[in-house]
Amino acid sequence: MISVGELLKGKGGEVWSVTPDDTVFEAIKRMNEKHVGALAVVEDGKLVGIISERDYARKVILKDRSSKDTRVKEIMTRDVIHVIPQQPVSECLVLINEQRIRHLPVLDNGNLVGMISVGDVVKEIIQEQQYTIEQLESNLSWAEAY
Repeated sequence: MISVGELLKGKGGEVWSVTPDDTVFEAIKRMNEKHVGALAVVEDGKLVGIISERDYARKVILKDRSSKDTRVKEIMTRDVIHVIPQQPVSECLVLINEQRIRHLPVLDNGNLVGMISVGDVVKEIIQEQQYTIEQLESNLSWAEAY
């Protein structure tokens, strides 16, 4: 099983972020531009929260608030569940499932170094399982030949 750090190397470590004082409209616009479903909320170089499309839907749209008048800090998730580069990707799937979240910031010594999504994790696990299947089939073919 590969680590989160290895997954990030293949994916790239770009992290899109906003500040707590940005408007929700600016955050949603950035998500759209970057084709992502969540952004890190960073203040003074440190991760202080995360804002997702789900936050927008539940805390702005359904409450009939204005995205142009609402600040990110008013709706962001503050208690951010994160992972570290050394963690196995399989642990991320457990976290995502148990916590019912879709995005995991990656912190290295407290510094934000990446963001992974449920899609990244599932893709990696499928690739690993496919490789295992191919190896087993190859071994089976070799064993049947003798």
